[in-house]
Amino acid sequence: MTAQPVPQPQTDFVPAPYFAEIARGPTGGETHWLTTKDGLRIRAGHWPAPGEARGSILLFPGRTEYIEKYGPTACDLVAEGFSVLAVDWRGQGLADRALAERRLGHVGDFAEFQLDVAAVLEHAEALDLPKPWFMIAHSMGGAIGLRALMNGAPVAAAAFTAPMWGIRIPLALRPVARILSQVGPHLGLSEKQVPTTTIEQYVQVAPFEGNTLTNDPETYAFLQMQMAAQPDLVLGGPTLQWLASAMSECAAPPALPSPQPPCLPFLGESEQIVAPPPIHDRMSRWPGGRLEMVPDAQHEILMERPETRARTIAAINEFFRTHSAG
Repeated sequence: MTAQPVPQPQTDFVPAPYFAEIARGPTGGETHWLTTKDGLRIRAGHWPAPGEARGSILLFPGRTEYIEKYGPTACDLVAEGFSVLAVDWRGQGLADRALAERRLGHVGDFAEFQLDVAAVLEHAEALDLPKPWFMIAHSMGGAIGLRALMNGAPVAAAAFTAPMWGIRIPLALRPVARILSQVGPHLGLSEKQVPTTTIEQYVQVAPFEGNTLTNDPETYAFLQMQMAAQPDLVLGGPTLQWLASAMSECAAPPALPSPQPPCLPFLGESEQIVAPPPIHDRMSRWPGGRLEMVPDAQHEILMERPETRARTIAAINEFFRTHSAG
């Protein structure tokens, strides 16, 4: 009988910049460049668990976010025995950006993000990330993650924080937003910035008092420090094309059945960015899923006050433990 060759680990990973000094993440973190099927370069960040891992978490950030923002969260997850793999989506972080004005958030179609997901899943396999795999997805990452689950992403269970299954737009502005998002691209305005948004990142221009992200001043200062230290990570308001595609993506899944993996989303009671009704609607018909309302929390639940973060991580940890057999 001919001896079978022993599989060798992949060693041709392409290193990417990692700003460990501002990430405050676990030791041993590293980042790599990935190339998507349509030829774009995105960045993946990996924090391995020391010793034998309980599994791995695919961390899907929200709009404007980047790998280093989740350094403290990765510390919490690694401490629970998980390896963590995060991503810079196309158009943000250090990933390729579509426009000459790199601070404008732009994507042609939300379906393009699934090419990023495919590259991340391939990278997870190449890294031989310990299984089972789980997902934590925030805000825009929640829309991408929901679609990925509907496409059969191989995760045992998923947790969401403030998932963008609908966008919160003031009632008086909804007709304007709908018209601009639908007509703007046809008038050559697809790359124009959405009115009322800024070219700077939110934390650069909004004071802590009255902000819509977090009630924790230390976290807010942490995010401001990151923007000041690494301006290339800055992403401001979205374009009309991004808005049109996002609204279309949010409108599509409600008619589709919920995916198979068990789901645990968290929604702050003071949420002001994503629309709560689509989250309640989805979770009312997700077998094996339940919605956790978080008192005194805003949009960034994993970056809220320490006690809120601790309760959320503990709930996610127990949920993943319960569903670790897939």
